[in-house]
Amino acid sequence: MAEPSWQETIRVRLVERNAKQSAFASIIEQYRRLAQQTKLLKERNASLLKAVGSVRTNPSSSTVYIPGTTGSGEDNPVRAAYTASLESQISSLRDELASVYKTQGQNAQRLLAMNETLREKEELSRIDAENLRKARDDIAHLRRRVDQHSEIMTEKDRTAQVLHDEINTLQLELSQIEERNQILVKDNAKLLQRWLDDKQTQANKMNEANDFYEDMRSRHQAVVSWQGQGQSQSPSSSGVLAGSRPGNGVREGEGKTETTTAGQRSQPEMPQNQSPNG
Repeated sequence: MAEPSWQETIRVRLVERNAKQSAFASIIEQYRRLAQQTKLLKERNASLLKAVGSVRTNPSSSTVYIPGTTGSGEDNPVRAAYTASLESQISSLRDELASVYKTQGQNAQRLLAMNETLREKEELSRIDAENLRKARDDIAHLRRRVDQHSEIMTEKDRTAQVLHDEINTLQLELSQIEERNQILVKDNAKLLQRWLDDKQTQANKMNEANDFYEDMRSRHQAVVSWQGQGQSQSPSSSGVLAGSRPGNGVREGEGKTETTTAGQRSQPEMPQNQSPNG
């Protein structure tokens, strides 16, 4: 995975500092070697000057050493100084070679460590690259899911808007139906009250008709009883009246108009089991 920005900034700055500091490393190394050579040459010149001075003070030993010649004497101071200078150079070169070998060994160890570190870093880089690839795949998958969810939410918003409009329409229709219900309830109450009033009126009329029927019946019975009493008192007159109409084909009691004591016509006698509604 990618490093944080601040770590990357620190790493870049460290690399820049190392690059600046190591820019003059070769020049510094050359100056160091030059200083060592200068020191050796100074020591050699000093020993040679010392040998020359000893030759001047002792003229008997002023034999010049020529390489390749023998028998020049083992105690030649120039040769001794030159040999000492060469030995010192050899010693310094040996020390330098040992230092170089030591540095080379350290560098080899550092190279192995760096190779191991590089291998580990490459493995980490490979793992990070794999994780990055998986993360990118996950991001792409999540983006697709986000797009799908966005489409679903848009569709749900549209559906919710349609349902909201339908709910508003149904609420409006419900309010209208409730208003019609209230109007119908009021009309029903009025019709019920009118029907009750009409039934009350009919009942009152029926009661009046029943009272009138009872009154007429009682009057008719009174007239009949009165006629019966009159016939019992004058049977002879009734016989004459009965014989004066022979063969007229009219039944007794038919075509007769009965009057009450008040001179009003009585209703014809109705059967006893007849209801007041006829």
